[in-house]
Amino acid sequence: MDYKHIENLVLLCKANNEEAKETLVSEFNPLIINLSKKSFISGYEFDDIKNECYRTLFNCIKLYNPEKHRFVAYATNAMKNSVNCLIRKSIRRQRTDGSNVVVLDNETENILRSDMNFVEDIICQNQLKAKINSVINTLDRDEVDFIKHFFYNGYSMKKYAEFKKIPYFKVVEKKVTILNKIKNLLTESHLS
Repeated sequence: MDYKHIENLVLLCKANNEEAKETLVSEFNPLIINLSKKSFISGYEFDDIKNECYRTLFNCIKLYNPEKHRFVAYATNAMKNSVNCLIRKSIRRQRTDGSNVVVLDNETENILRSDMNFVEDIICQNQLKAKINSVINTLDRDEVDFIKHFFYNGYSMKKYAEFKKIPYFKVVEKKVTILNKIKNLLTESHLS
């Protein structure tokens, strides 16, 4: 940004020159877009934040003292402060109006009760776990060992390959084979 050029544009804007305002906006446009992209404010979209920056820029033109010769810094700080103010307001609003604030009445209690896990869901989950365990029990000892290390102990394929002293690609093949076998066994048990 050419600071002297910006200062001249601001003087022209103060004299109500529309062309100077458009040029000034185009000069600040990259900064405004960058600031808008980096900011997340609950309830605001990208264009809302951008418009807030433009509003602040025009307010800065109106309030700026040309004797200071520091419009770029003044406008940049003002836009950042404006966005930060919106963020603070949004956070305060969430504390009083957000989803964390719950007023319990009969209707709210009924909704909360309906969101709880039903007994049927728990039974279905337990049945699925039992099926998976029964399928794992049909696997040979080496396959069960792989399942335990990989899924229960949290081994990566690389760590398992190092632990068993076998090539990495063999571990990948083994994983694919075992998972396909489990999938087929689960499908067969589901059909019967």
